[in-house]
Amino acid sequence: MKKTIPQLIKRYRSGEKLTMLTAYDATFARILDESQIDMILVGDSLGMVIQGNETTIPVTLDEIIYHTRCVSRGTKSALVIADLPFMSYQASRTQAMLAAGRALKDGNADAVKIEGGMEMVETVRLMTAAGIPVIAHIGLKPQTIRMTGNYRIHGKSNEEAESLLAEASAFENAGAFMLLLEGVAAETAAAVTSRVSIPTIGISSGPHCSGQVLVIYDLLGFDPSFHPKYLKV
Repeated sequence: MKKTIPQLIKRYRSGEKLTMLTAYDATFARILDESQIDMILVGDSLGMVIQGNETTIPVTLDEIIYHTRCVSRGTKSALVIADLPFMSYQASRTQAMLAAGRALKDGNADAVKIEGGMEMVETVRLMTAAGIPVIAHIGLKPQTIRMTGNYRIHGKSNEEAESLLAEASAFENAGAFMLLLEGVAAETAAAVTSRVSIPTIGISSGPHCSGQVLVIYDLLGFDPSFHPKYLKV
């Protein structure tokens, strides 16, 4: 039976840790689903691990929808989340609503994930008001790599920590049902997790989040040159 967002929230409130992995095709989706994974993320990471690009930026909405359809066909239980790619939602709130709607209607996703800070809060509010479940992605945002220039840990300074706490609260108030914390200092991720009443899913953000997510190919060690401290193969 398909997992639902209220069921996952209930488990989070009871103290259970939540699990999420990426998948991009029906076969991996079926394997992860049979393992009783809670959520499968069709990440724009496919740009790197499937397409061979150096960043996630070239990924298109049509590609995300195609891979989400594939994953949905292989999934009976896990919640399937479509990752909205770069410039599929930033141009306007109307564009964002239409992109998210396509992910649910054409991709058969159960929810969408978007990267952003305070500039995306009202977009999330409109999406959730329209019945679109949203995960807000804060901290390290790979879609902005052209501006930041590197993949660094966020939230080490008091100023950055306060900014992340404010973003987390704002997204919760806007209706996001979950936060994804990427590359957030462990103590800041712990503070965010204790501040909000929705689950936090971490990657390279320490052990104190409500759950964890990994790229499946990283978990399986398909790239022996990629061995960050947070990754246990």
